[in-house]
Order: sequence, then structure tokens, then C-alpha cells
Amino acid sequence: MRKATSSPFGRFIPAMITPFNKERELDLNRVGELVERLIKGGSDALIVNGTTGESPTVFYSQKIELFKAVLCATDNRIPVIANVGDNSTADSVAFARDVAKLGVDGIMCVVPYYNKPPQEGLYRHFRMVANSVELPVILYNIPGRCVINMTSETTLRLAYDVENIVAIKEASGKLDQISDIVVNAPTGFVVYSGDDEATLPIMSLGGHGVISTIGNVVPDLMKELVSALSLGQTDLALSLHQRLQPLMRALFVTANPIMVKEAMRLIGFDCGGVRLPLIDASPEQSTMLKSVMQSAGVI
Repeated sequence: MRKATSSPFGRFIPAMITPFNKERELDLNRVGELVERLIKGGSDALIVNGTTGESPTVFYSQKIELFKAVLCATDNRIPVIANVGDNSTADSVAFARDVAKLGVDGIMCVVPYYNKPPQEGLYRHFRMVANSVELPVILYNIPGRCVINMTSETTLRLAYDVENIVAIKEASGKLDQISDIVVNAPTGFVVYSGDDEATLPIMSLGGHGVISTIGNVVPDLMKELVSALSLGQTDLALSLHQRLQPLMRALFVTANPIMVKEAMRLIGFDCGGVRLPLIDASPEQSTMLKSVMQSAGVI
């Protein structure tokens, strides 16, 4: 196994859900409580307002409020990475500059969705966003949401050409592509699994860690899994993977983060429902999820 290089953000990074109150407005008090829970659970850093944080329905002014609340709650204990990516390069650049002024430690930027840019367009988009700030940048490749896949050639070109692009969150499911990035990346550029279920194979290929959805629910167990993989404790890692895999899968039976928010409610840490056009978990989905969580010893 190729040994992964270092990262300023560590190996285990929960992609935070965004707590809402009963009116589906930001619950900033709960944000602080969630941050505390995730830090105590062993988080190395936090991704704020990514896919799991319902970024499509949290508008720019609310994102700023959310980033400020997380920065206040972390109080410099762990890095805060703000998701700033949009499908407009100009908007992404302007927002990245605004967010950088808040004092975040890094930004994440997703492949532009809906407008289906060619690979050269992706290269120019990410280069412009990264060049607009002095912060470390994590790329985010998720074809299931963005329609197109960013190839390993484009990722590697960015990794070599743009100094502050330091990592990619890979959720393509293409292990050959991910392996190509791991093997050929420059020193200092790392690969994070963008899919909890793929953490074991991706880290076995030399990936650095995971940007995790299930990390909201069981941060301590996911931290243990990632640590075991990084230390070569394969038996422990496999045991934890097998224990958590049914829950990892159950959290994605419908659009993320519907089931994650339901799981948080079931463990007694309610962070509210989701915003339309997403809808809350059905009674049948909740019953199924509760059974899976009981089998995994989570509740």
C-alpha cells in the first residue's frame, strides 16, 4: 500500500449536517452543540455546508451566518473548511473571497453541476477559484450529483499546477481513477473518500482519510476505523467496517441528508428536518433505520 502524504486537515472529517429549528431556519445554538459533539468524537476538521449540510437550500447570507457560528464554536481547536462551490465560476470566486475573510482554514469546491462543463472548463473553474484565495482548497468530485465526472487527468493537472489545491474528496466510485490519482499525485496532495462505504478500499489504495456523512452519527466509531486503517490494523478496520456498513448503506436509501437527520433524531440529538424539495424520512424509513442502528449497537 502506498503511504499517503500529510494533510493540514487530518484524516477524519465529518461533513456536518446543518441544524434547523421547527421553522426550518438555522438553529445556531444547536450548531454549537453539534460542533462540540463532533470534536469530542475525534474529528480532525469539519466540512461546513457541503452536500450533507444542505448547501443547495442554504443561501449565501445564511452560509455566512453558519460559518461564523462554527468558527466561534470550534474556537481554533480544529480546522474549519467551508464549502463555497457553485456552478458559476464568478459567483464561486466572489463567495470564496468573502468566506476567506471570516478566518476559515480552508475551502471546498465542488464540480460545477447542471451546466456540464468539459474537462478544460473544470480545470479553469477550479484554478480561478483557488487563485482567488490564499487558503488550502479541497476539490469535490461527485458525478452522481453533478452529472459529469472529473477525470484523474484533470485532477492531477490541477494538483500540479495550483499550489494551494491540496486534496480531493472523491465520490466517483471509480477505484481505478482514484488509484491513478493516489499513485501519481504530487507530494502534499491527498485523496479523501467521499463515500463512507468506500473508506476501507480507498485508504487501502493509499487514500488519506474520509470526509464522512456517518461521522455525524457515530464520530467515535468512524474515527476508530480511519485510525485503524492509517496504522495498518486491518483486522480491527475490517471489523468496524463490517459493523458500520449496514448503517452506511441505510443512510443513503434516499437523498442525503434525509436519513442522517433522522438518525440524529433517533440517537437523541435532534437537529431538525430537511428543507424542501427534500422531505423528512417516512415512518417506514425511520423504522428500518432504527432496526439497523440497533443491530449495529448505535442505539
